[in-house]
Amino acid sequence: MSLYKDKVVIVTGAASGFGKNIARSFSDAGAQVVVADIDADGAKATADSLGEAVAVETDVSNVDSVRDMIHTAVKEFSGLDVLVNNAGVPHRSMPMLDLDPADADRMWAVNVRSVFLACKFGIPVMRERPGASVVNVASIGAIRPRGGMTVYNASKSAVITLTRGLAAEVAPDVRVNAVNPAVAETNFVKGAQGLDKIPDNVKVAMLSEIPMGRTAATQDIADAILFLASPAASFITGVALDVDGGRSIQ
Repeated sequence: MSLYKDKVVIVTGAASGFGKNIARSFSDAGAQVVVADIDADGAKATADSLGEAVAVETDVSNVDSVRDMIHTAVKEFSGLDVLVNNAGVPHRSMPMLDLDPADADRMWAVNVRSVFLACKFGIPVMRERPGASVVNVASIGAIRPRGGMTVYNASKSAVITLTRGLAAEVAPDVRVNAVNPAVAETNFVKGAQGLDKIPDNVKVAMLSEIPMGRTAATQDIADAILFLASPAASFITGVALDVDGGRSIQ
């Protein structure tokens, strides 16, 4: 499959979870991939497992680090066609009033400021490329919030609002969309639960809210992102696509 042959793609948070599989899926489709993550060893391991790929240690909340990430794409591959803002952090499930302000600040920096910075420095480069596209990873919790993850869900709601507003500002040069994943059995979700493994009773409760009867697979999210970034979605911008097995209709 060569849908993305000669296209340059940045994926943030690509050392593990959704990001790792998103990077692999773009690579399998022929893309040149910049694997960005604060986990330098994990980013390198992902990049080494792909075709044309380079790893860059990136703190997505830091101006200079994000600038360097964009510069890496231009230096190594001569441009940027697709920017996937996937990096994010959760907090352990708890009432908002119990959340440490420092944890809330960090989450806002990684989940929201990161998207602002990557788009601010990436889109001027992307305007030079036909069919350029940004895809931001939000969350179904942004539109169907539950207690215990209030600040996380609010940060992802901000990502959706940023996506829609920015789409209007940069059209028709660059399309900007988002995906809203349902819960998936990744280390990200286990961290939010404060667990190494999701207990059966918690998993049953999760599944009871998803009509399709399963959690999201990392490939579900990757497939949706590859679609939104592709020519098949050339008339789609400002959309937050629910990839949730029907959870949003419950």
